[in-house]
Formats: sequence, structure tokens, C-alpha cells
Amino acid sequence: MSPDPALAAAVLEIERHAARSGWDQPARLFALVDTSRLVDREPQLAGSVGEAELTPVEQDGLVAGRPLEDQLVTISWPETVDGCAAMVERFVLPPDVEAELPDEPAAAASYVAGHPDRQEVRIVAGALRSGASFCALRLRAHDDDESVLGGEDLVPALLELVRGTLEGEDL
Repeated sequence: MSPDPALAAAVLEIERHAARSGWDQPARLFALVDTSRLVDREPQLAGSVGEAELTPVEQDGLVAGRPLEDQLVTISWPETVDGCAAMVERFVLPPDVEAELPDEPAAAASYVAGHPDRQEVRIVAGALRSGASFCALRLRAHDDDESVLGGEDLVPALLELVRGTLEGEDL
């Protein structure tokens, strides 16, 4: 099965947009809307949304300092939103070090932040109501567009939370 091309394009667009602002950014959230329906509803946007099938629309309202994962479980979208994408920066460790992680979350975070083998990564995880998903990952150590990794299920836990925002009732 190949990735949904419109979703992959939207996720990569968000990642490139974030990359232009550099590193150490707060988490960000985007509604993904069908471009043609958006222009039908908002004709004044016709010249600024481009020709992509999906348009990412950045959302305000994320609480700074509160983990994105905690906030995603409280979010629901109206039916006019076809999907969503979340962007977050995290530290990751090589798989062989994971067994050394402390069980307590604060201790684990401190351990990861101080570990010499940690890598900083920017993750953009997107999903559509159809069930399609796509992720883009950029390592700070390889900070160029050609080194961005992409795939349908690279960050399963974050994708599950993103998908969950599309399943709830409208708030």
C-alpha cells in the first residue's frame, strides 16, 4: 500500500514550513482541509492557498508547556476538516539504550535529555478521516530537506492520538 499522495504532500509542506523557522519550536497543530472546498467557502483565499489537494491551516490554542499528547486527547474537529497534523520536537535514543530508561516519566525525560547518544528530531504526523496516515521526520543532526524521512507509520503512538481527534464528536 502506498501513502496517500495528498496527505504526504501536506505533511511534507508542514515540515518544510517548520524547518524555515528553525529548531526549538513549540508543538503545532494543523487542520487539513480540501483546498477546493476551502476556496469555495472562502474565495478571497484563492490566490494564497496554492494548488495542493489539501491545505494545512495552523490552529491557535495549544497551551505552551503542556505536552501535546495531553492536549490531543481533548481535541475534536468539525466534519469540514478532512484530517489533521501535529508537529512536535523530541529527543530520541538508539533502540539499544531504551532498556536503560527509568520507569518514572520525569526521570526518563531527564535521562534522555542528558544522554550523549540522544538525537533531536522534528516529527510531523498527519492523518485523514479515511484512515490514511503519513509522518515526516527530520533529525537536527541532518538538517536538510533531502534527509527528511517519510512513511505511513513512523510514529504509531502519535498517529493514534492524531487519528483520535478525527473520531470524536464536534466540540
